[in-house]
Amino acid sequence: MFDFLYSEEKKVRGHAGNWLEVAERVYHFRRDLLTPAQLQQLEEARRDLKKMTKDGSKAPALRAGIERLEKVVRACGGRHYPVSSTVENVEFFLVAAIVILGLRAYFVQPFKIPTNSMWPTYYGMTEESFAPGAEPGPFGRLGRLVGFGAVNHTMIAPADGEVLVPIFENSPFVAYSQKPGRTLYVFPTVNREYTLMVDGEPVRVQVPADFSGFDAALDDQFGQGRGTWRAGLKERIEKSGRPVESSIMNVDAGSGERQARVYWVPLGKTVHKGERILSFDVMTGDLLFVDRVTYNFFQPKIGQGFVFKTENIHSPQMERPAGVQIKSYYIKRLVGVPGDTLEVKSPVLLRNGKPIEGAEAFRKNAERQAPYTGYTNTHDLDAGLTVTVPDHAFYAMGDNSSISADSRYWGFVPDKEVVGRPLFIYYPLTSRWGPAR
Repeated sequence: MFDFLYSEEKKVRGHAGNWLEVAERVYHFRRDLLTPAQLQQLEEARRDLKKMTKDGSKAPALRAGIERLEKVVRACGGRHYPVSSTVENVEFFLVAAIVILGLRAYFVQPFKIPTNSMWPTYYGMTEESFAPGAEPGPFGRLGRLVGFGAVNHTMIAPADGEVLVPIFENSPFVAYSQKPGRTLYVFPTVNREYTLMVDGEPVRVQVPADFSGFDAALDDQFGQGRGTWRAGLKERIEKSGRPVESSIMNVDAGSGERQARVYWVPLGKTVHKGERILSFDVMTGDLLFVDRVTYNFFQPKIGQGFVFKTENIHSPQMERPAGVQIKSYYIKRLVGVPGDTLEVKSPVLLRNGKPIEGAEAFRKNAERQAPYTGYTNTHDLDAGLTVTVPDHAFYAMGDNSSISADSRYWGFVPDKEVVGRPLFIYYPLTSRWGPAR
């Protein structure tokens, strides 16, 4: 790299040393395959060049010795020399892969925040909707993809008519089905597929399975100042003067396809064929590095965010609909260690009878300092209930308590399942980029 700093003679001596190493490698790997004549030529060329370097021969003599050795090595090298660019590239990527796997296994592991259970400390996938005519152009979309991991999803009306949305029976949520998909068009994944209806014709959009912001996109487009699109449903249904249509829809929420009754509720908007119904970007969750070293020597402390494996957390809440154990990595905040007794007196989380301390998120939740909404009573920490953490276990909760599926639902984290602590948010390139909180 810095050859330009050296004299001509020093550079030639360096080249001579490199050729001697190559010749030695060829000799050791191929001496059983070479003829006696080839071995003699190789030995003589190596010996002569080595003698020149030791005797302090000048550059012209060294070049002549290098050229002679090069000819012999090319004749004797087989697959070891000359090395093709393909072989060099394969070797490079193999070494890089080994280094990366070693770093991942023992030092630093990349991790993606999939959901918003730790929001606003860490962001999962979120949506950003666009008003008609405000969508970014091709270069804007490319910039948002590179900088924020934003992928656009647009629903176009297939006909003229009123937009209807399917609601599960006895549920306020939009009906969806799970479909197989591809990440980067290569890696198998699972998507959520949402279906709207216009004049009896469906229009569909697929989003990542962990993305739960479709309702928020409807809020942005159809809330009409009421806060959420659902808040105006009853009023719009009554105003229409007709009963809500229902149908049977094939759905798959992870346990296999089944039929479910859905109700088609008007969104209060009439569109024309080819008109945009909905346009939103799915923004990637925070990508961060996890320190795998520290917790091998020190126990995690109350208030720290920590990453753990779920495969040995046995609970019905830690199973997929088909009854398969979830084997994944979660990130939550540590709120209880062995011997601690926990209770929620909303919005405050109590540890051993006192408001918990150790992280700013605790205080902000207790004060409901926006955007923190406070800790909520549910499941194992429902109103009036307490939990005591057993030996060799931790209690984990999300900062976004109202939507966080955490230890309140599925129990304790075995101490052996702890992976490490969040270290650095390296993507997306937003104000959150930098050391993890």
